[in-house]
Amino acid sequence: MRFSSFTAVDSVSLEVPPGGIVGLVGESGSGKSSLAKAVCGLVPYTGAITGAERVQMVFQDPYASLDPRMKVGDSVAEGLLGLPRPTRAAEVDRLLGLVSLPAGLAGRYPRELSGGQRQRVAIARALGARPGLLVADEITSALDVSVQGAVLNLIKSLRDTLGLSILFISHNLAVVRYVCDTVAVMHRGRIVEHGPAEALASRPAHDYTRTLLEAVPRLRR
Repeated sequence: MRFSSFTAVDSVSLEVPPGGIVGLVGESGSGKSSLAKAVCGLVPYTGAITGAERVQMVFQDPYASLDPRMKVGDSVAEGLLGLPRPTRAAEVDRLLGLVSLPAGLAGRYPRELSGGQRQRVAIARALGARPGLLVADEITSALDVSVQGAVLNLIKSLRDTLGLSILFISHNLAVVRYVCDTVAVMHRGRIVEHGPAEALASRPAHDYTRTLLEAVPRLRR
C-alpha cells in the first residue's frame, strides 16, 4: 500500500503581539487547526516557533475535551499541580470567577452543565497554567447561537483583564472581525491575506477573502 505525502501548512509566518488577538480564518481543510496544533506542539513540524512559552489550547468541543469522570473543580485544578494543595481550591474558585462561573460549579460534572458553561470551564482550565499564548480553536462553533456572543465577549474581556495574547481560529469571518485586532486568511495551507480586522473585512484584497465575506449570513429586509 502506498501513501501520498500531504503538506497541511506551508511557509506560514504569523505573529501574535503581546496582549493582541490575532484571528486565523478559513474554510474547513484550509490548515487552521493543523497550524494551531503545531503551535501547541501536538503535531510535528519543520521551522521555528519563537516566544511561545506556556501555550495552552482551548478546543472546539468542550464536552470532548473535559473528562466526564472528573468534577469541574478537579479539571480546572489539572494545571495547578505546582501549587500547594491547600491553596488549589481557592485558585480554582478564582479561575472560575475569571470566566464568570460561580464557585459552586466546582463540585459538578461536565454533563450537568450547559455547552457554554463547559466551554468556560475549558477556558478556566487553560488559564490555570498561566499561558503566554492562548490558542482558541473554533471555540464557539459547537455552541448555540444564543451563547456564542457571551463567550466571544469573555475572550475580549480576558485579553483586557489579563493582557493575554490570543490566537483565535474560526471559519466565520464575522466572528473573527468582532473579536480580533488583526486577521490572517488561510487557504490551502498558506496565508493569502493579513491585516487589521476592519480594513480586511471592508476592503478585502484577495478573491478568497471576498468569498468568505459573501458566505457570512445577512439579515434580509
